[in-house]
Amino acid sequence: MGIPEEELTPRVRDAIMTLMAEVDNLRQSLGQVNRRLNDTEQLADQDPLLPIYNRRAFVRELTRVQASVERYKTEASLVYIDLNKFKAINDNLGHEAGDAVLSQVAKRLVDCVRETDIVGRLGGDEFGLILSRTDVDSARMLINRIPVLFQQQPIIWNDETLTVGLSSGVVPIQSGNNAEQALNAADAAMYENKKSDIS
Repeated sequence: MGIPEEELTPRVRDAIMTLMAEVDNLRQSLGQVNRRLNDTEQLADQDPLLPIYNRRAFVRELTRVQASVERYKTEASLVYIDLNKFKAINDNLGHEAGDAVLSQVAKRLVDCVRETDIVGRLGGDEFGLILSRTDVDSARMLINRIPVLFQQQPIIWNDETLTVGLSSGVVPIQSGNNAEQALNAADAAMYENKKSDIS
C-alpha cells in the first residue's frame, strides 16, 4: 500500500482493514446491482407471454441490423408473419388455447432459424423474423417450409388438433429506411400474400 510497516499502528491497520472490507462489500453490491439491471433489461425486452423479443426490442434490433447492412454491404431479410384462424381458436376454445398456440408458434419459429437470427412478437398473433446474411429468396424458402412443419407436427391442445396457418411477407432490409418503414413494407407484403391465399 506504500506505507512502511513500522508506521502502521494497530489503529491505522484496523482502519485500513475496515476500509478494505467496505470496498469489497461495495464491489459485491455493485455486482448484484449490475446483475439485477441485466435481468430487468431482459424482462423489458421480452414479450410478456413468450420467450422472444417484444416489439420495442425487435425494432431496436432491426435498426441495428439496418446499420450493419449499410456499413458492411451485406444482405438481410425481414419477415412479417400473421397467423390464420387464430381468432377462431381464441373465440371457440378460449384464451388459454390461444396462448398455447402462440407459445408453440414462437418455439417453432425459434427452432427454424439460426442463433444469429432474431424472432419477435409484433403484437397479437403477429411475429417478425430478422434473418441476417439472408437474401429475400432464401428467406422465402425458409418461410415456405414452416407450414409443412405445422402439418407434420400439428399443435395439440387438450387432445384436440388446432389448425393454424400463417401468411407472411418478406422484404429486404435496406439502408435508407427506418425500422418502422421496413415493418410497414413487410406488413403490406404479408397482407397481399394473405389476400391471395383467401381468393
